[in-house]
This record gives sequence, C-alpha cells and structure tokens, in this order.
Amino acid sequence: MVENMHPPVQAIWKDLHLELDRFINSKVNDPDLSKDLLQEVFLKVHQKVHTLQSPERLTSWVYQITRNTLSDHFRKQKRRLATEGPLPLAEVPEDEPLYARLANCVNAKIAQLPPKYRDAVLLTSFKNLSQQQLADILGISLSGAKSRVQRAREHLKDALLNCDNLETSTTGQPIDYSGD
Repeated sequence: MVENMHPPVQAIWKDLHLELDRFINSKVNDPDLSKDLLQEVFLKVHQKVHTLQSPERLTSWVYQITRNTLSDHFRKQKRRLATEGPLPLAEVPEDEPLYARLANCVNAKIAQLPPKYRDAVLLTSFKNLSQQQLADILGISLSGAKSRVQRAREHLKDALLNCDNLETSTTGQPIDYSGD
C-alpha cells in the first residue's frame, strides 16, 4: 500500500500508522478489525489530503478522520444489533451438564429483556466487549454503561430465579433444570 501513495500520504503513513493502530485497537479491542479500520482511515486521508488547509494541523486532522471512522463503525454495529433477533436456541439432551441444559432457558430469558438491557448483556457477556466499548457503541457515559450492565444482570438473574423449571439451593445457586 505504501508505494502507491502520494508522497505526503506516504509520510503521514510512516509517521502515524503505528500510533493510529494502537489508538483504534484501544477502542475496538480487535487487532484484525483495527487493521481494517486503519486502512479505511488512510484511504480517506488519501482521498481528502488535498482539502487540508493548515498543514500544521495535519495530526489533529488525521485523528478527526479516525474518530469519525470509529463513530461510523460503532453506529453501524449498533444498527446491526438493533435488527438482530434473539439468540438461536440449541437442542440440548437431558443428560448434558446443568449449565448446558440451562442454555435454552438463559437464551429465552435474554431475548425477553428490554432491548437496552439485552444489548448490554449480549455485548459484554457474549461478545466480550468492555463496558467502555459498550459505552462507545451506545453513545452513553461509562457510568451509564456500568449501570445498564448491572441492571441487565439483575433482571436476568431475577428472570432465571423465577423460572418454574429451575431448582435452586437456599443460596440461590442453580442445582437442577428440567427443560421447558
């Protein structure tokens, strides 16, 4: 890619690509996605470098393109989450361990959560995003994301503990589940 760039963009790549890759990866926590987004950023830089009016503001201009690219990515991801349905329910034999038999029940209970809580649980517990990444995707504060995850987990726990097919110990730990 570097050899096909105009000299100014080639210099920008040489000076900023490692720094930008670390910045992007700190936001998405996925090295492959980070590389893809970095390429998208430099494609935009290449296409728009002629619009830069103040060369002394080059670094801040490139970072603004990077932030906008990240915002676009998170906005698309949020839209995709809004259109996804509930998790598919798996067929689990009765002789499977308790946690495996509970999978359908947990999936069904997650699907019944209000969308804002369902998204919080799915993104942090199943997609392994940090609460900061959740905040970025949803466009809320970190404390708002933490509260949402905590409330989502409380709603899920209540829904599971109130399930007629779930037997719990006196401390609330699941000990048996007879499928629906």
